Amino acid sequence: MWFFNSPEIAFGEDALSYLDEIEGRRALIVTDRNMVRLGFVDRVIGHLEKAGIEARVFAEVEPDPSLETAKRGAQVALAYKPDWIVGLGGGSCMDAAKAVWVLYERPDLEPEAISPVETLGLRKKARLITIPTTSGTGAEATWAIVLTDTKGRRKLGLGSRENVADIAIVDPVFVAELPPQITADTGMDALTHAVEGYTCTWHNDFSDGLCLKAIQLVFEYLPRAYEKGDPEARERMHNAATIAGLGFGNALAALAHSLGHSLGAVFHIPHGRAVGLFLPYTIEFSVRGGETRYAEIARFLGLPAASEEEGASSLVSAIRGLLKRLGQPTAIAELGISPDEFERELPKLVENAENDSCTVTSPRIPTTEEFERLFRYAYEGKRVDF
Repeated sequence: MWFFNSPEIAFGEDALSYLDEIEGRRALIVTDRNMVRLGFVDRVIGHLEKAGIEARVFAEVEPDPSLETAKRGAQVALAYKPDWIVGLGGGSCMDAAKAVWVLYERPDLEPEAISPVETLGLRKKARLITIPTTSGTGAEATWAIVLTDTKGRRKLGLGSRENVADIAIVDPVFVAELPPQITADTGMDALTHAVEGYTCTWHNDFSDGLCLKAIQLVFEYLPRAYEKGDPEARERMHNAATIAGLGFGNALAALAHSLGHSLGAVFHIPHGRAVGLFLPYTIEFSVRGGETRYAEIARFLGLPAASEEEGASSLVSAIRGLLKRLGQPTAIAELGISPDEFERELPKLVENAENDSCTVTSPRIPTTEEFERLFRYAYEGKRVDF
């Protein structure tokens, strides 16, 4: 038995005005200082006021939010007693908001205990609204919660089907002036979600079409959003990110996320940049194990795919071409990580990736030695031949 989970989604121009219609008394907005500086928080508060809802702001979320941040936010919620939690920002803010919500409802839990096997019993105190301000993570539509264990220098994949948002507001106004670098980083995150959602071992009929559509949208509109920033491309990429979130969120991710989570935790590389870098290498690795679905994606995109191997090669070439067009790194060395730093941290990189939850659903699961080789090949920019 499997399930398909989705928030109610308001999308398109002026979607934010949907907040005018919700019912409640108090909202806690979980966000970061940049969202305050840009005026996005005030914009949300204005709509909540129209609905007769007062708001308080917790703006302490950092990139790759920590377990400690989630606990602090939950303490604010426990004191304020909101009936809505609003996650406003990129994936970090929305993941933090999910965790704050769970710990507000269940103060007896440690954040590490948020998992599919734990009955959370949510929505007794509050419900959740997610509002993305980047076009990539899809966190507005998924139940995944990624928090960082700063002491252990690793990212934890947490979450439960219960903590899917009640409402997601996907309004392109928030990405109208998104900088090119963030557009590229988050866009590659969306692409990686969609490719891995389609090819992981938990893919299914309900998620497949969403993943394929998201892949098509990213290839068509991400270069335009990055190079020109025109409104149509921005809006279609914003939709693509949520569609990819629905797709992989109801399947799962795979090896590029395992490696990307590890690299991000150790070297503090932006998530989308990290997973996008690893995606071609993990495709090359996985297809050599057989029983993959990369040729289906290639055919959908109109790329050569007479065999699974040719389809995977075509897809890898298309992804590497997109990375270069976006000015994204295609090897770890291009991130400014020295050989000495890399070698010193390689055992930790391998340990993190082996223990990542996304490894389990990868079409080919590496051995410890193969994980090490994958990291080395990605550092040097070598095509995977094992």
